[in-house]
Amino acid sequence: MVEADRVDLLKGEPQAVDTPSNSGKGQKILRCPTCRIAVWSHYAGAGDAVCFIRVGTLDEPDRLPPDIHVFTGSKQPWVVLPPDTPAFEQFYSAQDVWPEESLARRQALFG
Repeated sequence: MVEADRVDLLKGEPQAVDTPSNSGKGQKILRCPTCRIAVWSHYAGAGDAVCFIRVGTLDEPDRLPPDIHVFTGSKQPWVVLPPDTPAFEQFYSAQDVWPEESLARRQALFG
C-alpha cells in the first residue's frame, strides 16, 4: 500500500477496470492496456488515495517481501507461509498490527 501521490508512473497510462469484491464494495484494478497485467488496485475503503501495488510488476520485487498475510483461510494447503510473518485467516485491525510510522501516515492521509 502506497499513497497515490507518492506513485510515479514512468510510462503509459493504465486502464481502470471496475471489479466486484467479496465485500460488495468492489475495487478498481488498473491494468497495462497492452498486456492487461494488473499493476495496482484501489479498494473502496481507501478509494483513489491509496495504491495497492502488485509487487510482481516492480523491477526488483524481491526487495519487498510481504510483511503480513491476509485471507489465509482460503489459501491452498500446499502454500507454506513463513512462520515469522503475521498471518490472518480473514483481515486484521491496523491499530493492532501496523507500526506507529505507518499509522501516522494513515492518519495524515485520512484524518
